[in-house]
Amino acid sequence: MSTHRHRERYTWRLVAVVVFVVAGVLFVTSSLDSGGLDLRASSVTDLDTVVRQQRQRTDDQQRQVADLTREVDQLGKSVDDAQVSAVQHQVDALRGPAGFEKVHGPAITVVLSDAPKADIVRAVGKGEVAASDLVVHQQDIQAVVNALWSGGAEAMTLQKQRVISTTGIKCVGNTVVLHGVPYAPPYEITAIGDLDSLRIALDSSDYVAGYKTYVEAHHLGYQVSTDDDVTMPAYDGSSALRYAVAGASPVSN
Repeated sequence: MSTHRHRERYTWRLVAVVVFVVAGVLFVTSSLDSGGLDLRASSVTDLDTVVRQQRQRTDDQQRQVADLTREVDQLGKSVDDAQVSAVQHQVDALRGPAGFEKVHGPAITVVLSDAPKADIVRAVGKGEVAASDLVVHQQDIQAVVNALWSGGAEAMTLQKQRVISTTGIKCVGNTVVLHGVPYAPPYEITAIGDLDSLRIALDSSDYVAGYKTYVEAHHLGYQVSTDDDVTMPAYDGSSALRYAVAGASPVSN
């Protein structure tokens, strides 16, 4: 009888251990799947919440990339080799023009923003335009950026982030993604350079002029201001060029 009870007690202990192990596996799996975010749908009530969470994660990763980049630069400069030193001098000379150094000077700032909700409702209700015509799109931002480059801009930022030759501006829903970080309007574009030339370039752009027709008719946001001295941060993200590669053509029978 005592042997039977001993076996029964041992069996229950074994079952309890198995239950705890399975529960632990489930907790770990849930944590990995969530990536540190709450898996419950009720915790994400709108797109703004998702954008803020993703932006925080991306900001943390960009800081890690910046730290690693500085460490690589320091290690490269510590190598005592004539050829390496010569190449490093060339790299240092190009860091400024490429956007990897802080810069300051007179600047012009353009702020683009969606039309007020009341104007959107009124215009759509009258059948004058579609609601999508009264919000800022990727091509609107790109039109201003291109106009400023053509006007001789020496350096530029979008949403306080440095714009370089590999910068891509992508529209995702009602947000714009820059360097992997999503941003909601208003969109602030600042360019350092000759203020008169930059202003003339904006006024001469056909694409910007098309945007301004909606500014006048439906109060889409467009504000221009200047500053005698603006300091822009250096670009501290990855400089690797990311591009798509065409897949293999399907074999036809």
